[in-house]
Amino acid sequence: MIKFTKMSGSGNDFILIDNRDKKIDYNKNFIEKVCKRSLSVGADGIIFIEKSTVADFKWAFFNSDGSVAEMCGNGSRCAARFAYLNNIAGKRMKFETLAGIIEAEIKEGVNVKVQLTQPFDEKLNFNVDDYKLSYINTGVPHAVIETDNIESVDIVKSGAFLRYHNHFAPAGTNVDFYEVVNDNTVKMRTYERGVEAETLACGTGAAAVSIIASKNNKLKSPITVITRSGLKLKIYLENEKVYLEGEARVIYTGELDREAFEY
Repeated sequence: MIKFTKMSGSGNDFILIDNRDKKIDYNKNFIEKVCKRSLSVGADGIIFIEKSTVADFKWAFFNSDGSVAEMCGNGSRCAARFAYLNNIAGKRMKFETLAGIIEAEIKEGVNVKVQLTQPFDEKLNFNVDDYKLSYINTGVPHAVIETDNIESVDIVKSGAFLRYHNHFAPAGTNVDFYEVVNDNTVKMRTYERGVEAETLACGTGAAAVSIIASKNNKLKSPITVITRSGLKLKIYLENEKVYLEGEARVIYTGELDREAFEY
């Protein structure tokens, strides 16, 4: 039996497993099967908490298709709260990701605030086929597109087209659409690389949208991002640093039977 916790970061859901003792020898097949909805626990991704020599802990993060992700904003908040609830770290902590060291702070209730890695590779307002977009890496790559009507976007068609477009090869990109609500609020939708579908929220995508909107639309920090789940994320842009705040809720804890991944 493998103990796990199911958590949700504003609609982005994850399976978290304490693997500091290295007892779980996971692989792509295990990850894909456990993350498959209806047949197993189901999630957008899975996070293994492991020991670190330079921080409170490190994570091994995988998308639901078994691919490795360098960073995940909503996942980072869930990992931080999981570590705090399981006495792995205090209210302020640091942990290792492939994108660098992440700093996190447990706030009131279920809220967690994390400092994301330094954004890079920013390109504003260029065309890819019929799409006018901007691009930035906020730990993972994001193509960002403004729209006047977020509800009318065919997110699966447009998202998949750009995610696999040769312009972003070979790694591909996440794709975010946003609509400005007022001078510090946007709505957003994301086609997420590795999940290969629209997700209910995306933390690094919220950061990408906020950075681009602060420049193209003069939005003011802190920026409120209304996700597809209807829940809100808050992005702080302070002295070239990017902070993400939002909820990280425990949904349930349990034990994986072998039948959850042997099918």
